[in-house]
Amino acid sequence: MKEEWEQEQQEFLRDTLQKLLGQDSPTGFTEKAVALAQTIADGQGFATRRTGKGNLIVTVPGRQPGRQVGLCAHVDTLGLMVRSITEEGMLRVTRVGGPLMPTLDGEYCRIYTREGKVYTGTVLSLSPSVHVQDDAATRARDEKNMVVRVDEKVRGKADVQALGIAPGDYVCYDPKTVITESGFVKSRFLDDKASAACLLTLLWQMRRTGLRPLHDTWLAFTVHEEVGHGGSTLPPADEILAVDMGCIGEDLSCTEYQVSVCAKDSGGPYDYELVSRLVRLAKEIGVDCAVDVYPHYGSDLGAAWRAGLDARGALIGPGVHASHGMERTHLDALRATLTLAGLYLELA
Repeated sequence: MKEEWEQEQQEFLRDTLQKLLGQDSPTGFTEKAVALAQTIADGQGFATRRTGKGNLIVTVPGRQPGRQVGLCAHVDTLGLMVRSITEEGMLRVTRVGGPLMPTLDGEYCRIYTREGKVYTGTVLSLSPSVHVQDDAATRARDEKNMVVRVDEKVRGKADVQALGIAPGDYVCYDPKTVITESGFVKSRFLDDKASAACLLTLLWQMRRTGLRPLHDTWLAFTVHEEVGHGGSTLPPADEILAVDMGCIGEDLSCTEYQVSVCAKDSGGPYDYELVSRLVRLAKEIGVDCAVDVYPHYGSDLGAAWRAGLDARGALIGPGVHASHGMERTHLDALRATLTLAGLYLELA
């Protein structure tokens, strides 16, 4: 019976993750991803609402009233936006968030116009051919030196404008999602749709088992994390657990198979008592966990604190390799994150 339940949980987690990754949702263009998350949460029987900024809030009554906790993950991703159109009919772009631009060279993309049209294209260097340009291999891959080639018969700027493409249109590059038989999840935007899938699976788990958290709980799915202010309007709570990607590399200990607990990031330390509690819970149950310090990292919780929210908080998440590039994690890390979040809520 337990094996059957675990299989159902894994299938829901995989399916939810693939659905989320299938929705283009760079910061400021997140409606499809939020609508999907809301539909899934509504389907589990929990009350949902949207905030003025567009965050999705799901509320779950606890077994003991009088105290409130929150969990948050973000569904906005990195992306590009049309900055201008060249005389040759290429699209110059500006970054939305902090994508690692060299990894985008050669990526397929979709261009969304304000009239609702969608065109395909390719992100390319301005020196794309070794048969033509001497600096094809050495030219910088950055905003000044990369463009989008549109898959339409255009011979110049006027032709592109006639399609309805204009500055301010979003350019969404392909996540290229693959889940291997060995359990690896290869995709862009695992930061942070992997964690969002975990929280939605947590709702499924509560509906499926009838278990409820000890305290009144809200789950927030934010839409401006990648530009730094996603958590600035999180609801009040006594404690908040941010669920975002765990970092891998350099002297960090986290792997793609673990849930990471962040002790400190670029904004400073997380709450010592809460971090210690999470580590203790993981050890007691045998959850594969790593504790790390992230020097180049910020979270929705940091934004909430800067906005003046008076709540203690901590950060956990699945270990993700090659963040802001071609990312990879493992289903083991997602399961570990899901388990630790459930332990935090004291589901019973």
